[in-house]
Amino acid sequence: MGGLFDLTGKTAAVIGGASGIGEAVALGCARQGARVMCLDVNEAAAGKVAARAASEGCACEAGALDIRNSAAVDAVFDRLASQHGLDIVICTPSINVRKPILKYTDDEVSRVLDVNIKGNFNVLRSAGRVMTPRKKGSIILFSSVRSQVVEPGQSVYAATKAAIVQMVKTAAAEFGPHGVRVNAIGPGVIETPLTAPIKANKDWYQAYAAKSVFNRWGQPEEMVGPSVFLASDAASYVTGTVLFADGGWLAADGRFTPPGM
Repeated sequence: MGGLFDLTGKTAAVIGGASGIGEAVALGCARQGARVMCLDVNEAAAGKVAARAASEGCACEAGALDIRNSAAVDAVFDRLASQHGLDIVICTPSINVRKPILKYTDDEVSRVLDVNIKGNFNVLRSAGRVMTPRKKGSIILFSSVRSQVVEPGQSVYAATKAAIVQMVKTAAAEFGPHGVRVNAIGPGVIETPLTAPIKANKDWYQAYAAKSVFNRWGQPEEMVGPSVFLASDAASYVTGTVLFADGGWLAADGRFTPPGM
């Protein structure tokens, strides 16, 4: 059964691979045998991740990519496809501006939409163009528990994470007849550089920890298993779905434990 999760012989592009979840996933795919292209707007940081993978005997290279630039996405994927084939694309980047709706500026709305929706759409479209003629491939985008539940200050971010779910479902329906699978992962709260401001606030940090049934935050490495599963032959009949890896965030409302429980 272990062979189901083996990525040997596959080429994976992991976007956002310089830090956080993307870094963990890039290393995880490389350790499972994939040839990994670690892509990020910060090419130098991506290079350090690739060097770490190479030091472990894994095949990993680094490159620069801004997913807001559709031509750049097309160029990277075309090059990978011509050199090695392109079997797996995993896109992790997103941004958030936490503030009330009434205080949002036009520029802030555009910034979040450009990365979270336009950027992910660019990746989805480009990967589909490369994979559908080859009749195989797995595309994985990152949504969030915020696609389902919200809190004050999450309006635009939550909307984009819900949009990713619908893009994934549509792409699964369109690409499926060509043998390409498309899925999303929905993390709960994960300790990454992007969530560092929350961790710095003790009450905020503890409130998020308490929302998980494990009473803790998740770690980037805990997103590797879901990613490898969806990338691998173990998920050969899985498409158009969201795998929530959220520590039970969506399962329990967390408001009150009845007496005697």
